[in-house]
Amino acid sequence: MLGKIHLLEGEMDKAIEIYKKAVEFSPENTDLLTTLGLLYLQLGDYQKAFEHLGNALTYDPGNYKATLAAGSMMQAHGDFDVALSKYRVVASTAPESPPLWNNIGMCFFGKKKYVAAISCLKRANYLAPFDWKILYNLGLVHLTMQQYASAFHFLSAAINFQPKMGELYMLLAVALTNLEDIENAKRSYEQAVALDKCNPLVNLNYAVLLYNQGDKKGALCQYQEMEKKINAVKEGSTLDFDPEMVEVAQKMGAALQMGESLVWTKPSKESKSKQRAALSGKSSSTQQPLGSNQALGQAMSSAAGYGKTMQLPPGAGASAPLAKPPSLPLEPEPGSEMSPEEPSAPTGAEEQRKEKRKSRQAAD
Repeated sequence: MLGKIHLLEGEMDKAIEIYKKAVEFSPENTDLLTTLGLLYLQLGDYQKAFEHLGNALTYDPGNYKATLAAGSMMQAHGDFDVALSKYRVVASTAPESPPLWNNIGMCFFGKKKYVAAISCLKRANYLAPFDWKILYNLGLVHLTMQQYASAFHFLSAAINFQPKMGELYMLLAVALTNLEDIENAKRSYEQAVALDKCNPLVNLNYAVLLYNQGDKKGALCQYQEMEKKINAVKEGSTLDFDPEMVEVAQKMGAALQMGESLVWTKPSKESKSKQRAALSGKSSSTQQPLGSNQALGQAMSSAAGYGKTMQLPPGAGASAPLAKPPSLPLEPEPGSEMSPEEPSAPTGAEEQRKEKRKSRQAAD
């Protein structure tokens, strides 16, 4: 009970100490072992989490909470097939568990089976309509499938339940940008920048939007803010950045600082498939398992990927006009065509037909 009070107060370390003492007095209590494993899981200490969850499953193999948490760890490290086998065991015990279907959906998302992912997430949303993480994941999957209106719907609902999360506003801005609502996209980016002081991808995507709209001064300001955040992150940890983000940042820096005329084109089908592969296959080991473990951290990579769908700057591509037939007939050149009143000369086939008719009439 004391441990639960510390959790309600947000004192994670004190709660862990209390549960440690409780496990010492009752080492075979599966509920205590599972709770302690979940707390270590939230802190990112996978070794201790796996140890306590394994002990809980040793004493009670049918403990679905411990099995679900173990599957969540495997999912966080990209082992989707093993995680799905764990979830299959849980489904027989707790078939109406929203976190279960949420995690199954994100496993399918990691395997690039987007329709199956949406089906599972919709079921999770039906069972827990007020869970913002499920709504977040639905918005992310629809954004990956380029269904921007649906993504806007779910991301807006997630913001209503979690209004202080900057990543949600950033993804909402990406959806609005693709829906060609630039003004609201800018407002959403401004809200994301105000709320999120650590994530450099918010500033990068905002810089991309401002650059496309011709506001190079504002884009340069956001790019400089992104550099500050990246330097702060590098000093504090050894976190590897997404290669796609680095590529976009380098191109943006070249366009803003070196004055190069950079041509941004819409990605082809192959590049879109590569973007989708990048969404689900990168930075999985650095995310906390929140039920949407595989997706929460990759949302920014998603936004950076879709931020690459930029407009052409003025003048670019003007030398290669489209060879499209005109919708209206061109004016005839003098002497090149006959006037409409002048009948055309009969062809050889028509002359033969007339001769056949005359011969028939003569026979009659």
